[in-house]
Amino acid sequence: MNATRKPIRAPGSTIMGIVRSRQGWVQIDDRRLYMRSTWEVKFAQHLQHLKHLGLILEWEYEPQTFWFEGIKRGVCSYKPDFKITNHDSTHYWIEVKGYMDKRSLTKLKRFKKYFPKEELTVIRKDWFIKKRLL
Repeated sequence: MNATRKPIRAPGSTIMGIVRSRQGWVQIDDRRLYMRSTWEVKFAQHLQHLKHLGLILEWEYEPQTFWFEGIKRGVCSYKPDFKITNHDSTHYWIEVKGYMDKRSLTKLKRFKKYFPKEELTVIRKDWFIKKRLL
């Protein structure tokens, strides 16, 4: 019998150039969160470090959904990955993005159009390389 065995791949490993994200529950200080990728986990740990240093007041993971009123087809809502609150009570949003498909790009464009006063920064692979987190 000639059985074909599939190789076991750890979460976060690559298969033909596609990165498999690691989803699951993580503990970051006193928070227990379900995160969708290892990059989100690493970024959350970075934010917690900034909070301990006193550089930010607070951070939250996926605290709010923004709805695009009047959209009947396609992307009608968006939930940024992180909300960061500064000591002066201003805030901004962070989206951690491993790849940018059409749907993701549409979400970001609509967010900018429907919520122009909200500040959003997209964190890509180069940020993690620069911080030596990959």
